[in-house]
Amino acid sequence: MRGSGRLGPEERAEAWRKLGDQTFDVLVIGGGVTGAGTALDAVTRGLDTALVESRDFASGTSSRSSKLFHGGLRYLEQFNFHLVAEALKERELMLTRIAPHLVKPVPFLYPLKTRMVERPYVGSGLIMYDTMARGRSVPMHQHLTRHGALKLCPGLRQDSLVGAIKYYDAQADDARHTLTVIRTAARYGAVVRNSSEVIGFLREGERIVGAEVRDVDSGETTTVRAKVVINCTGVWTDDIQRLTGGRGRFRVRASKGVHVLVPRDRIASEVGLILRTEKSVLFVIPWGNHWIIGTTDTDWELDKAHPAASQADIDYILDHVNSVLAVPLTRDDIQGVYAGLRPLLAGESEKTSQLSREHAVARPLPGLVSIAGGKYTTYRVMAKDAVDAARPDLGHIPPSVTEHVPLLGAEGYHALVNQIDELAAEAGLPVWRMQRLLDRYGSMVDEVLELAASDPSLLEALDGAGEYLRVEARYAATHEAAVHLDDVLARRTRISIEEPHRGTESASPVAALVADVLGWDGERVQNEVEVYQARVSAERESQTKPDDLTADAVRLATPDTRASAVGRALS
Repeated sequence: MRGSGRLGPEERAEAWRKLGDQTFDVLVIGGGVTGAGTALDAVTRGLDTALVESRDFASGTSSRSSKLFHGGLRYLEQFNFHLVAEALKERELMLTRIAPHLVKPVPFLYPLKTRMVERPYVGSGLIMYDTMARGRSVPMHQHLTRHGALKLCPGLRQDSLVGAIKYYDAQADDARHTLTVIRTAARYGAVVRNSSEVIGFLREGERIVGAEVRDVDSGETTTVRAKVVINCTGVWTDDIQRLTGGRGRFRVRASKGVHVLVPRDRIASEVGLILRTEKSVLFVIPWGNHWIIGTTDTDWELDKAHPAASQADIDYILDHVNSVLAVPLTRDDIQGVYAGLRPLLAGESEKTSQLSREHAVARPLPGLVSIAGGKYTTYRVMAKDAVDAARPDLGHIPPSVTEHVPLLGAEGYHALVNQIDELAAEAGLPVWRMQRLLDRYGSMVDEVLELAASDPSLLEALDGAGEYLRVEARYAATHEAAVHLDDVLARRTRISIEEPHRGTESASPVAALVADVLGWDGERVQNEVEVYQARVSAERESQTKPDDLTADAVRLATPDTRASAVGRALS
């Protein structure tokens, strides 16, 4: 391997130098999971690769998904068998080879509401679902009586089902998974950098030969030259295309999905739930000490960087989940809310819930490839297709090998799990904490714990978020490319959605932990904390507004960490 995969301040400075000095085979724009996968695919084919992201890695769609690796049961009803089979293959690869430390099986209950017809109909779909799955990393589905279903999920109303079917999918922390793909690409030699915005393209005749990139924090600019630029910007695909001065081959439409988090004890269940709605499906997903409930599916044409959840969104979720719960949830039960945008290919239908989840790849100009659509689960396939589409600009390139490339932390993970008692004792941690660390960092756990060798206080619980250790916040700055406080609280950890205070009580302690690493003085620490707290306040207020327009107006009124940094740099 050509690098360590460490993404700290020194590596960040070196990446900026390399962006301006080198000529790359591939420049990837966008640090979500598709861009991350594309960078990994390209660099493991032996291509000199760079990736830039204008905000933070996974700050858009890839930190705001339902956090599932799944085939998508509802796509069977749409006869999209290819997409389901493709996604189930990827699920199996993640569970067994690529990311077993990050991706875990999760059981779901599908409540049946009618007798006779529904059970054979849903059951036949799940037979296909299990048959399409390659390997047996998750159990086969199981038919249950109403009594059997209520034993697993006593929180359901007895009159809400006549029986059920239990089946399995998989889940992961999407932001951590995306970051790990990014770091794996860096380990193989890719130059990666967040807070680095493409502001224009370099052209030679009709050919794209690179891009102008601005450091969002300093305002400094550099020129990055590349044989091909791959646009992996999701809902910003059309915006990037417009920078070239030309039209793309397809349009991307943003669909807003909102999720809420409630404490685990608010729903008595050992399994997740999948519920049919008039538009799509609603998931109730186990998530540590919480349930994630969502999602909505509505058009969004407002601010793409900060999609806002409105009161209408939250009411929609509560109304649907409460239709089956014995003890209804209220707004007071909600501890976290997040909203994300799905990049759907426009044109297939006027309803976003029916737009295609297939992806599309186009080469609108020589030297430029765009990819959009798809779903999180199939990111690796999308990445392969994007790099394959660049062959006219790159000439002969080896085939994709990412099917055989474990992510950082995967190698040795199972052996470490078998040694967990010894590892916990050596670190002076409870076994449950060591298991949690292994499931977040895999075999990189030694790297995390090493930071505490000279400061044992780093192994104490983080103020305001006892599930996390202080060392994890510091590691986010030293190794995981965190540049701002929001990066740590919202994506390196998930404190912003998991704690009732949504990170405000942890903001000052975390800022103090990373300040010396990131070179922050007292004024910068205060600014980071104040901006984060203002963000939380605005999000809370936006969630009381009746519709998208009023919710968006409130969210936009608060300062933005990266935008304010640019303002300081340019003033």
